[in-house]
Amino acid sequence: MAALGWLVPRRRSATARSVLAGEAAAEAARKTSREVEAPVPGEAGKPAEPEFPVHGDTRAAAFFDLDNTIMQGAALFHFGRGLYKRKFFHKRELFRFAWQQAWFRLAGSENAEHMQDARDSALSIVKGHRVSELMEIGEEIYDEYMAGRIWPGTRALAQAHLDAGQKVWLVTAAPVETATIIACRLGLTGALGTVAESVDGVYTGRLVGEPLHGPAKAEAVRALAAAEDLDLSRCAAYSDSANDIPMLSLVGHPYAINPDSRLRAHARQRGWRLRDYRTGRKAAKVGIPAAAGVGAVAGGAAAAMAIQRRRR
Repeated sequence: MAALGWLVPRRRSATARSVLAGEAAAEAARKTSREVEAPVPGEAGKPAEPEFPVHGDTRAAAFFDLDNTIMQGAALFHFGRGLYKRKFFHKRELFRFAWQQAWFRLAGSENAEHMQDARDSALSIVKGHRVSELMEIGEEIYDEYMAGRIWPGTRALAQAHLDAGQKVWLVTAAPVETATIIACRLGLTGALGTVAESVDGVYTGRLVGEPLHGPAKAEAVRALAAAEDLDLSRCAAYSDSANDIPMLSLVGHPYAINPDSRLRAHARQRGWRLRDYRTGRKAAKVGIPAAAGVGAVAGGAAAAMAIQRRRR
């Protein structure tokens, strides 16, 4: 894919493949984004909007990681489960997906080897299938396996940006088609995700660049900000993983959501805000700061009750 003409020169701290992945994700996101409707002005006499997010600041936006930030578990693994149900692959591959998902949930962080294995498996599975076919199936899989796993607390944070008239983007290593479906269902602006190569609407089994992970996410956000004329110092980013420190470091308002131990330590050192919406026992190990407020506690409680009901 040729370099995009609307990109501006910038410092290149990532590999060439990360840059390519980021630029491809930004281009795909802009093609599929939904326009944010202007909020209805508040009635006279009502309290002013909170200081952050700033109401009406169109040069500000929010960037949300997906796995374990907005949604419990990893989108790619849920997608694989749905494809297995539709006989896209055999039981052996399903067991591998299940083991990777179990590791992700217990460890609360990404494992590079598992993510690489999942990516390679997914590419081999979709090779030769039409993009339109996978999009249609992805809608069904979201309803079956993902809709009930959205963290209410993080969803409320995204809605606060939308209510302020700002655009909200998912930024994830999941396939851009899956990410776009989730963004649409949640009413978000659009998604930056891993771009799989397709020719005449058919997947080739190769990627454009590399997975949108780590430094590639930062490149995607930087590219999108340049295209959308955003001021990154006024933007916010949310993630659970230390792998996303490059993305979080780009913006003026970084948040650690359900953080792994490395991100939690880094966030505390830098004075970043923390939020935790996991179950009570897990959250107790991490510690929920008082700054999380009533909304965070309510969101965490709702998520905990939903998980307990599913376990029963």
